[in-house]
Amino acid sequence: MSAGEQNQDQESLCLELIVHAGNGRAQAFAALEAAKMGRYADAEAAMVESQHELGVAHTVQTKLLAGEAQGVGMTPSLLLVHAQDQLMTAISERGLIQELINLYRRLEEA
Repeated sequence: MSAGEQNQDQESLCLELIVHAGNGRAQAFAALEAAKMGRYADAEAAMVESQHELGVAHTVQTKLLAGEAQGVGMTPSLLLVHAQDQLMTAISERGLIQELINLYRRLEEA
C-alpha cells in the first residue's frame, strides 16, 4: 500500500470514528430526553444503542492505534484531533447522562 493509500485509509478511519462517536452521543441524549418524560425503557434502549455505537468507534480507534504501533502511524492532523475529541467527549457525556438518568429515577421513586 502506498503512502497516499495509507493516508486515505487512515482518513477514512477518522471519519468512521467521528460518525460512530456522534451516533453514540446522539443516542445518549435521546436517552436523557426519554428519561425526562419518564420513559425509562426507551431511555435504557437508547443507552444500549449508545454503548454499541461508542464500542464501534472505540474499535476504529484501536485500528488507528494498532497502525501506529506497527509503524504505519498517520501524521497528526486536524481531522485526527477532531475524531479523538469527538470520541472522548461522547464517552464522557454518556457517563454523565447515565448518572442523570439514575437521578431522574430516584427522584421519581421519592
